[in-house]
Amino acid sequence: MDYVIEMLNITKEFPGIKANDDVTLQVEKGEIHALLGENGAGKSTLMSVLFGLYHPEKGIIKVRGEEVDIINPNVANKCGIGMVHQHFKLVHNFTVTENIILGMEPTKSFRRIDIDSAAEKVKEISERYGLSVDPHSKIEDITVGMQQRVEILKMLYRNAEILIFDEPTAVLTPQEIKELMIIMKGLVKEGKSIILITHKLKEIKMVADRCSVLRRGRYIGTVDVESTTEEQMAEMMVGREVSFEVEKGPSEPQDVILRIENLNVKNSRGLPAVKNLSLEVRPGEILCVAGIDGNGQTELIQAITGLTKVESGSIFFEGTDVVKDSIRERTLKGIGHIPEDRHKHGLVLDFSLEENMALQSYFQEPLAKKGLIQPEAVREHSDILIEQFDIRSGQGSETSARSMSGGNQQKAIIAREVERSPKLLIAAQPTRGLDVGAIEYIHKRLVAERDNGKAVLLMSLEMEEVLNVSDRIAIIYEGEIVGVVDADKTDENELGLMMAGSKKGTVN
Repeated sequence: MDYVIEMLNITKEFPGIKANDDVTLQVEKGEIHALLGENGAGKSTLMSVLFGLYHPEKGIIKVRGEEVDIINPNVANKCGIGMVHQHFKLVHNFTVTENIILGMEPTKSFRRIDIDSAAEKVKEISERYGLSVDPHSKIEDITVGMQQRVEILKMLYRNAEILIFDEPTAVLTPQEIKELMIIMKGLVKEGKSIILITHKLKEIKMVADRCSVLRRGRYIGTVDVESTTEEQMAEMMVGREVSFEVEKGPSEPQDVILRIENLNVKNSRGLPAVKNLSLEVRPGEILCVAGIDGNGQTELIQAITGLTKVESGSIFFEGTDVVKDSIRERTLKGIGHIPEDRHKHGLVLDFSLEENMALQSYFQEPLAKKGLIQPEAVREHSDILIEQFDIRSGQGSETSARSMSGGNQQKAIIAREVERSPKLLIAAQPTRGLDVGAIEYIHKRLVAERDNGKAVLLMSLEMEEVLNVSDRIAIIYEGEIVGVVDADKTDENELGLMMAGSKKGTVN
């Protein structure tokens, strides 16, 4: 068998954890090979070893049958290996072309950079692979989906033959995901080989030929995707049967706890993002704000939580207008927030896990006495949450938040917010980037909060999550609510039409 990549018996250790424990991965030329595993299973670590970001303690790597020592990404590039990272590595105030040529700038006389010929080459590659990216756009002015295409172009510009995609769909809209799948199939037709790190089983079924599964750092097996069900892959990944259904009884909504009236909010560029929006949320129900990304849902959530300024309108929480309240005041009144951007608003990445767990309550008893933080109480609080929410971390409470996998960072935020049992829990994209086992758990927690008589305001871009978890769905389009429907009386088609702007239902 001709393998384009062979990683044989790879072991990679970090303090307190074996991220890869004797893992073997073999990729055939011209295939899309999925690498599946829970958050923290060691997928990204294994690919970082292949790309030269980490050096393994044990094991060998062969590229096209030749043993190679990939000591850094430059060596990986020379071997024809490229990687699109989960968090893009782009300079925001540079153009597309400037980002693509960074580190290998073509020059003309007097060592001046020849931007024009580079832009021409970028345009040519972009057209060849159907990426349709404007070489002269600035990164800060283009969508996340387009930024990802720039990362793909960066690899192709360097003549990469083996392309690694790390969780490529975590930040994309459903439409962009479909487009990416078409691009990937096109790349393989052109003779490239792709390794796709993911835990989205649907996507594996859509594009992958074979799938290798990791669990807790160990290799479980490789299967042929066509002849394996999603349920079988999920069981290999988690080690037990996983339920894809969200179990919940009918909701029992009470009197309105959050009432938004004629709210107007501007986005970061000073343009209207939320326009005259009114909405009501009740305890005992999960209300989901659903829409295509960029229709004002982010600004709406930030206005309620105090992260952005309100231009006009009111936000009544338990009958009191909180528009002028600080974030801390809103938190203490009983508003919890699982933010959309976990790195920007959810965690202090250079703090330890226990410090992050205490962020909302470090000044209250039992974590503080007479204004002094009690380290033992902080540690105990954190230890309990780590166990309760199954947060995987190399050094327990002392682990630096930055060193944890994205999914476990997300679990830490959810643990901190749910543990406070706020009267209103705002969950923005709570399962983004999580595996099926973690998603199942988080959905259960959201339903449990609802059943405890709490109000849950969910914001999600995952159509399946919107329909399965919500009791009511408020569809937002261009900053306005175009309709509110009961989740059990609608379907994907109707929601899709409303998200595209056709009105239905009454706003209540």
